[in-house]
Amino acid sequence: MEIFSITLLISIFVFSFATSITPGPNNIMLLSSGLTFGYKKTIPHLLGVVIGFPLMALLVGLGLGKIFESYPTILTMLKIVGTVYLLWLAWKIANSTPSFSENTNNSTPLMFMPIVLFQWVNPKNWIKIITAMSVYVDSAENALSQILVITIVFLSTVIVSANTWTLGGVALKRFIKNKKAIRVFNISMAVLLILSIMFSFWK
Repeated sequence: MEIFSITLLISIFVFSFATSITPGPNNIMLLSSGLTFGYKKTIPHLLGVVIGFPLMALLVGLGLGKIFESYPTILTMLKIVGTVYLLWLAWKIANSTPSFSENTNNSTPLMFMPIVLFQWVNPKNWIKIITAMSVYVDSAENALSQILVITIVFLSTVIVSANTWTLGGVALKRFIKNKKAIRVFNISMAVLLILSIMFSFWK
């Protein structure tokens, strides 16, 4: 028995790509980091997204999400902690300075593990994963295989979107070469980052 038909597999890919490439907390932060620090220094941040999100999808698909359904208080607490953490990330982005000179740049890019942990408090991730698992996992017999396929599709599209947004930031650096202009840009990204999670409280 086939796990997914070709048509359904294409549908999963389109869904995953569309939700991955559109603006969200991860992409906003990668754009800002690419502009501020360049591609090479953003790699740990990028890998945190590329590995962290599919890992979250796999664990939620395998049943961890049911814990939050049974104990909604845990999810509420996670949401509060996540919001505080995101505000810290926004502050860090707003205060980032571009690395025109290694000797004068005191800012540091976000690292791998904090970004992996951030995936669990990113509301866009929860919406994407719950939607995909509830719509596309339709066979008890093939549930594990279907979850693995969905996770692999997520991985492929996140690799593309994360690199696209990071390289977009790198490309912007060619046009925005003034430190003050980059500071204004990063503050704008920090505001967008805060707004992107605040919408989750108004659903």
